[in-house]
Amino acid sequence: MTRPLLGVSCCLRSGGPEPVHGVIDRYLRAPAAHADCDVVLVPALPGLTDWAALAGRLDGLLLTGSPSNMEPWRYGASAGDGPFDPARDTTTLALGDAMLRAGKPVFGICRGFQELNVAFGGTLQTLPSDGPVRHHAPDGASLEEMFAQTHPVSLTPGGILATALGDAITVNSVHYQAVATLGQGLTVEAVAPDGLVEAFSAQVGAAQVLAVQWHPEWDADRNPASAWFFARLGQVLRGG
Repeated sequence: MTRPLLGVSCCLRSGGPEPVHGVIDRYLRAPAAHADCDVVLVPALPGLTDWAALAGRLDGLLLTGSPSNMEPWRYGASAGDGPFDPARDTTTLALGDAMLRAGKPVFGICRGFQELNVAFGGTLQTLPSDGPVRHHAPDGASLEEMFAQTHPVSLTPGGILATALGDAITVNSVHYQAVATLGQGLTVEAVAPDGLVEAFSAQVGAAQVLAVQWHPEWDADRNPASAWFFARLGQVLRGG
């Protein structure tokens, strides 16, 4: 069988002399290695992309994490913390919808998890810095210290994650935004100790949706639970 082709969402980054469409390397290496698929970057080019035609060429879509947040008006809020990436918002929402209409799987990580919640009609919140569970390392932490920030999540009995991984796992926690209200049709797969939804799934016709708030791509080479996320992606890409 030909290796599946996975589209991976890009951010439109500014700050240099010209804007750049890009994604962090680990979001490409983890699925290529653990889902055994070929990966292709999906630039944030609203107005210049035929979403349905692109969805027809891809076998699946991975919505990545990002330093940016979704624009608040997209989930009915009047204000929110940036930076924002409106071109990415439009791209991920439109292409995600086209993929689901085509019966193709869509997986999400961190910002991608939040994008999918909004796509299903849910809302987001900015987390307080003094909440009962720390969801992000203190300001000034190194990259390694950021991803060393962890907490447990309880997995929903009988769910996709619990069936594969058991009652609970420990996950890294690198986010300031989170689900406020869950989108319609989404099934909770994991919950943090403070009650925040940390993973969900959905079945939309033939299309599987699975998304997590944490970052399995960070440690997929050494964490069996993280590797499982991408192995599951590979299985679904092949129709399993």
